[in-house]
Amino acid sequence: MNIHEYQAKQLLKRNGVSIPTGDPCHSIDEAKVAAEKIFGAGHKLAVVKSQIHAGGRGKGVFKHGFQGGVKLAKSVEDVVQCADNMLGKTLVTKQTGTDGRVVSTVLVAAAEDIQKEFYLAVLLDRSNSRPLIMASTEGGVDIEEVAEKHPEKIVKMHIDPAMGFQPWQGRKIAAALGIKGDLAGQCAKLVAAVYNTWWECDASMVEINPLCICLGPDGKEKLIAVDAKIGLDDNALYRHKDILEMRDLAEESPLEIEASKFNLNYIKLDGSIACLVNGAGLAMATMDIIQHYGASPANFLDVGGGASKEQVSAAFKIILSDPNVKAIFVNIFGGIMDCNVIATGIVGAVKETGLKLPLIVRLEGNNVLAGKKTLAESGLTIISGDSMADAAKKAVQAVVH
Repeated sequence: MNIHEYQAKQLLKRNGVSIPTGDPCHSIDEAKVAAEKIFGAGHKLAVVKSQIHAGGRGKGVFKHGFQGGVKLAKSVEDVVQCADNMLGKTLVTKQTGTDGRVVSTVLVAAAEDIQKEFYLAVLLDRSNSRPLIMASTEGGVDIEEVAEKHPEKIVKMHIDPAMGFQPWQGRKIAAALGIKGDLAGQCAKLVAAVYNTWWECDASMVEINPLCICLGPDGKEKLIAVDAKIGLDDNALYRHKDILEMRDLAEESPLEIEASKFNLNYIKLDGSIACLVNGAGLAMATMDIIQHYGASPANFLDVGGGASKEQVSAAFKIILSDPNVKAIFVNIFGGIMDCNVIATGIVGAVKETGLKLPLIVRLEGNNVLAGKKTLAESGLTIISGDSMADAAKKAVQAVVH
């Protein structure tokens, strides 16, 4: 699950990370109050940031012509004008697609006097099953770009999960970033706080980009998380009801929301062949083989290893809600899964929905003979695939010709 920037900053602040003064605002009146608080405290600039689950906000363009989803403001009036041009409007960025996202919240915060920018993140390194801290002096840009052009500027440090984060590791990262003096102690404490946020929230990733050395009104330098992004592990959300309440359904696909109600893993794509598969690996291979034979998948849909007839029926209804779907490819390998349960679900779903689209089914594995018999005796028009490749070819032929 993804959350907004202002929510990520709330979780970081809870664990002791310094963030800019600011408030999330859902209306122009709230934005005005937040701005008055910021300028009243002596700050010379404020920043108004559109809150959507997509990157590239600063370079984005609103459909009504307003340029930029992140704007600096020199006065309360400027903040109000920016909020008026953002709230309720559709922002298009390189990550939203042409449809864009409607902005329902803006973050109005103090614009810090930034002296230097860094990158800091905590994530799980799946190659060795250990937490990984990544840091770089190249803050404010995509870490992928840094990795490609300047890999030597990325500092990596693994954490022993049995020992936990150690103070010396924070000091070592500070030294690697060239942070000295009083700021080195601040950096060590901040890295520890960011790691604790990752650990305590069961996050998949915590990213601060940029982490900045800022000059305060008192003339002292301080490390502040100017921007933040947190992704949460869905499987652990039952332990964090407060974080689960941060879920913004408006930022998610309606079909994906509906799929989650039935514990189905569904992601909408742009192709025309819908996939209904058990197992994430097989689902990825199914999408690949559709591409290989000249078409594109309409979705990723993993019904899991033990889907029920009800889940299969729900999956069909979700698939058919996508107007781009021209054919359905069911690819099942029954290990734990009983092929006959899937077959029974398919027959019930087809009859219930009155399916008119070509349906290609490949069954293999546990109780496959009973499954094929159920399909054969159903009286339905089903295209059978002898193998995954054979079924994929037939699915592509169904939409191409």
